[in-house]
Amino acid sequence: MNKKEMESELGFLVSVLIICADITATVLGIEAEIAQSKQQPHHAHQQHSRHTRCGRKPSSGAFAEGVAAMVLLSIVHVTANVLGGCTYIRSKQDFTRATANKILAVALLVLSWMFFAVSYSTLMLATLANSRSNRFCSLPHRWFFLVGGIFCFGHGLVTSGYYVSAIAAKKEDRENVQPANTSRA
Repeated sequence: MNKKEMESELGFLVSVLIICADITATVLGIEAEIAQSKQQPHHAHQQHSRHTRCGRKPSSGAFAEGVAAMVLLSIVHVTANVLGGCTYIRSKQDFTRATANKILAVALLVLSWMFFAVSYSTLMLATLANSRSNRFCSLPHRWFFLVGGIFCFGHGLVTSGYYVSAIAAKKEDRENVQPANTSRA
C-alpha cells in the first residue's frame, strides 16, 4: 500500500467518524428532548416551585445527555478543523486562482462554524435549563434539544464535506507547487 492509498483510506475513515460522531450527538439531543418531556412536575413540586420560581422539575437524564452531545460536537469540530487545516482565501486574486476544492472548502468551513454555533448554543440553553440551579430556571427549554440535535446532524454532513474538500485542496496545492519547484532545478 503506497502513501496515496493510505491518505485516501485515512480521509475516508475520518470522514465516516465525523458523520458517525455527529449522528451520535444528534441521537443524544433527541433522547435528551424525550427525557425532558417525560419529566413532568409533581403536585408537591409545584407547591414548592412557587417559592423557587421554577414551574418545572429539571431532568438529570436530559442534562447528562445534553452535556454528552455538546462534548461530542466540540470534539468533532476541533478534530475536523485540526486535521483539515486552516483553508482560507486572503484576497480577490487568491479567489480567482483558487481551485474549486479550495473554494468549496472555505465555504464549507464557514457553514461548519455556523452549524456549530447554532447547535452548540441551542444544546447549551437546553442543558442549562435542565440544571439543578434555579438561576437558569427562566431559560427557554422547549424543543431546544431537538433543534440542537438536528443541527448536529447538519454539522456532521457539512464538516465531513469540509474535511474532504480541504484535503483535496491541500493535495492540489502540493501538486501545483511541485512542478514549479522541479522546473527551476
